[in-house]
Amino acid sequence: MPFRSLAFSFRMAHTTIRKIVYEVCQAIWEEMNQEHVPYPTVERHLSIANDFFLKWNFPNCIGCIDGKHIRIRCPPNSGSMFWNYKHFYSIVLQAVSGANGRFLYIDVGSYGKQSDGGIFSASSLMYHLENASFNVPHKRKIPGTDVLAPLVLLGDEAYPLKVYLMRPYSGRGLDEQREVYNYRLSRARRIVECAFRIVCAKWRILKKEIECHPDKAEIIVETTCLLHNIIIDREGFSSEINIQRNTPATEINNLPPSRRNNHSTDAACNTREIFKNHFNDPTGSVSFQYVCNTNISNK
Repeated sequence: MPFRSLAFSFRMAHTTIRKIVYEVCQAIWEEMNQEHVPYPTVERHLSIANDFFLKWNFPNCIGCIDGKHIRIRCPPNSGSMFWNYKHFYSIVLQAVSGANGRFLYIDVGSYGKQSDGGIFSASSLMYHLENASFNVPHKRKIPGTDVLAPLVLLGDEAYPLKVYLMRPYSGRGLDEQREVYNYRLSRARRIVECAFRIVCAKWRILKKEIECHPDKAEIIVETTCLLHNIIIDREGFSSEINIQRNTPATEINNLPPSRRNNHSTDAACNTREIFKNHFNDPTGSVSFQYVCNTNISNK
């Protein structure tokens, strides 16, 4: 509901309503942020990896990353900084989701003109991952095998391929093994897209233009994500995100891939090969991956 509509409903000045909303959001964030979006520990990473393996059949995964444009009113004298490829003004919410749709990391406020990969490259998350300060455990065996692999995040084509961040193989005419890998990654990664859908469905302000300065919009968006986590923590896993796990991932629309050059190291490419080989081995394959892969290839 717009601030002016709230002002009319409560018979208060819209400037007063704005101030109340900002102060309440700020208080919620400061009071509950550490409890419901805590900095991860080694034990927490291992627990998340176990959840992804059990729920989404992707081993050694510590989260899925994606970005969402949040519509805002054009700030004065901002030029095209907030103008995005969808042709509206926005800030970007970039988040990492666990296997149950709970946000593990939240970053809000990047300019709408930036790509997901560009935002990630400038984020505190990449800094901590690059400098081994995100408490990510060392390599561990893929469950059921003696193969060692790093613990990784999952992203789409917009993100760079890193030792700690897996993305799909790009291009057309991929062989079956790479198609299977892409399907398994996309299938697991849908959970972060689903988390965004639920947040937007519950807090409709995220579906409309937020009528305030970007700094104020940031705290509103952060608070909605925090409230999303609080609901999951208090009420448990929501059936709303219990989506069909063997449904082709193409049914969910992703943001278009970045046009930037994502140069990958040999170590990152080798890590992706480890997962690809595992998914095409009897110890790591699942019965429906070939059926769904055939359906995708025929579209």
